[in-house]
Amino acid sequence: MNRRDFLTLTGTFTGGLLVLPEFLHAFGSQNNLVVGEQCVVFVQLNGGNDGLNTFIPYDNPLYYDLRTKIALNKDVVVGKNNGMAFHPSLKDFAQMQQNGDLTVIQNVGYPEPIRSHFRSQEIWQTATDSNKYNNQGWLGRFLDVQCDGHLSSTAGINLDSIDNLALKGSEPNSITVKNPNQFKIKLNKGENVKLSDNPQLDFVRKIANSITEGSEEIQKALTKSKSEISYPQTDLSRNLEWISRLIKGNLNSKVYYTSLSGFDTHDNQLILHERKLTDLNDALYSFYQDLKQAQLLQNVTIVVFSEFGRRVKDNGNGTDHGTAAPMFIIGGNNKGTILGKNPNLADLDNGDLRYEIDFRSVYASLLKEKMSFDYSKIGIKNAPVSGLF
Repeated sequence: MNRRDFLTLTGTFTGGLLVLPEFLHAFGSQNNLVVGEQCVVFVQLNGGNDGLNTFIPYDNPLYYDLRTKIALNKDVVVGKNNGMAFHPSLKDFAQMQQNGDLTVIQNVGYPEPIRSHFRSQEIWQTATDSNKYNNQGWLGRFLDVQCDGHLSSTAGINLDSIDNLALKGSEPNSITVKNPNQFKIKLNKGENVKLSDNPQLDFVRKIANSITEGSEEIQKALTKSKSEISYPQTDLSRNLEWISRLIKGNLNSKVYYTSLSGFDTHDNQLILHERKLTDLNDALYSFYQDLKQAQLLQNVTIVVFSEFGRRVKDNGNGTDHGTAAPMFIIGGNNKGTILGKNPNLADLDNGDLRYEIDFRSVYASLLKEKMSFDYSKIGIKNAPVSGLF
């Protein structure tokens, strides 16, 4: 078995019972990650969310001129503020901002944007320039430094059925798990195999031991927590409910990651986008209320983003791939404001919004303010966003 296959087996756990032979438990224990109270939860909107119909320039006549088929009427938008407002399905986003707990960062993107879903997601997940490649994610690199050589499989938790490049580092300091309640590892009692002189074999034993400990830590956290409010019956809501349980159970992971798909709205956008934003709104507001009730919202920063926005002009019944779009920051004692200028619909870049804030500046702010971490250590050169925290 090669290293990649082994990591796929041990690092990704999508449900059921993983049975490991006893010799893989023989490596000995690893030190747990020493962490503070702060953690960051990422919600990735896959498909390219239409930012202009999410946080809407309702007071700009060009919005209606360029989007004759899909513009939202100014009478239905909510949370009006300086010419901008939320999609009516995001009524609770407006409420969170009114509470001072949600910041909108406008016109987020990067130079020389790529309109491919896969490549743009890769750029966001690795925090590299659009003409450069990296096989390690920005959060994986952060966890490598943060863990300082002490393997900790629960430093990052990815709630999904597939691994996320953002969390990939030189050491497997994260776990991908679909259902934490089923993440239980059983060890076969058998012959105790001693450590060998083979570094590769010892490496996989080390990984297996870490995954075993990760399973144990997750189960401990679940036994110490419970769901205090009722979440909607959707996949995103269930994932955020699991994350809430793990946070309340003191798992002490630094990073949690999950996603919501379905934002590639080339056709029938008004109906499809309304459904996806309703899903997002209801799930995140439940999570927000849960954390607030547990008095943990100040310790948890929620980041909502997509790999790109959509074209400014509609295509008749939807929108095609674009560039810049808003990001949303909830909790973590953010300043609850709107950062960046309103979208300039009169000065477009080949039909697309010009980006104003590089997404890596947002990452720099998160690392500096929430993790007390020098972002330059993982290759981020952009200055932090001012006024976020």
